[in-house]
Amino acid sequence: MAQQATTTHTVMPRKLVVYQRERSGVWQCRYKVDGKWQRASTGQTELKDAITRANELLIEAEIRKRSNLPVITRRFRDVAKLAVQRMEDELKNNAGKVTYKAYIAYINSFLTPVLGKRNIERIDAAALDEVELYRIKQTQKPIAQSTKLTQNAALNRVFDEAELRGFLSPINRPKLDAKGIKSQRRPAFGLDEVRALRANFDDWIESSREGRSSRELRTLLRDYCEVLLDTGARPGVELMNLQWKQVKYSHDPKVVELIDGEDGETEERFDLREAVEMSVSGKTGRRTIIGTRNSVKALVAIAKRNYPDFDFPVINKLKNVIKLQGDDFVFRLKNKVEPSSFTKMFYSYLKQHNLLIDPLTGQERVFYSLRHTYATLALTYDKIPIHTLAKQMGTSVLMIEKHYSHLQVVQAIEQLRREETRQLIDAGPVDEVSFKSNLKKSKS
Repeated sequence: MAQQATTTHTVMPRKLVVYQRERSGVWQCRYKVDGKWQRASTGQTELKDAITRANELLIEAEIRKRSNLPVITRRFRDVAKLAVQRMEDELKNNAGKVTYKAYIAYINSFLTPVLGKRNIERIDAAALDEVELYRIKQTQKPIAQSTKLTQNAALNRVFDEAELRGFLSPINRPKLDAKGIKSQRRPAFGLDEVRALRANFDDWIESSREGRSSRELRTLLRDYCEVLLDTGARPGVELMNLQWKQVKYSHDPKVVELIDGEDGETEERFDLREAVEMSVSGKTGRRTIIGTRNSVKALVAIAKRNYPDFDFPVINKLKNVIKLQGDDFVFRLKNKVEPSSFTKMFYSYLKQHNLLIDPLTGQERVFYSLRHTYATLALTYDKIPIHTLAKQMGTSVLMIEKHYSHLQVVQAIEQLRREETRQLIDAGPVDEVSFKSNLKKSKS
């Protein structure tokens, strides 16, 4: 049997050992918890003190194991687990941000596989470069600036956790950069393309040969697209998590046109001017968005399919649904199942109708193109103030200016007509006294 070195002492057989490394006066220890050996420094130079500290470390580790906490907390993977757990707990308590889901996914998919075994205080620029190379290898594309920001935010959650527990100090905390390829602006649909997008849905729904479920999915997709185009909401959780109790219907009837009837009498045409307020929660937290006639039409269509036995009053068509089915989610099939194939189905629809590729950029259009279309048309034709648009879309004025500064002057011709300003200038009298020329007339 091999003899133990004089610098190695077994405190508990197969459980706890203290030892000294060559050329080091500080005693180390290794201890077994849950069948795995762990190593740590006791920080002591005297054997007696080292054994006491090693016993303390073993007890602390066993307590952590019984509490379902990582045994070693200085490894990146262990601190990352704590950071992920904290974010998941906040999400369960409705106190977290939606972006936490993206952070958790990035930690589990890219950060932990590369950095997992490293001590948290030893993560440097070279280690972060390894993460970037790993991500590029996995995704087969260079990192975009927006992805780099997500990576940094996820890393900061782990570093925050390490600082909170005293494993990392502000001095040795790595500095993160946000360099990356600037993300390309998603292509929008032009007016003619929007008309085609909306007009072809009905025939496409009717042409479904895959059974009733496929037709129901296509119909719901149409209504989903109508609301995205009408509100500029973010595709995904903002509408998919919308409940009927978060919808408020309103109307403001108004005479919008006078028509001469056949008998020569004037007839009035009314517009209910229907609208819905929807409380959505997404990337930037909860906000209220406004949907107009097209959104109302889409929501009523969903309600009538899912609740055919309800009454739908003329004035407040959604009143009974909101009152009786408030907790139900809006964008669901009749059996209350959330659609899972919208992205592929939308792709197929665009491709089939020659709408997939933007002719100007050559990029493929996606659901976000509907949000981009909403903003482009709102700025170009509707004269919506940029601050109002930012509130509606749940973004900042700076981001709108950044992403929509490409709009050409000729595209904004309606705003630039300045009709009201021109009329005010033309209508007022000239104050000839105050602004009389002070140049003396030359004598002829």
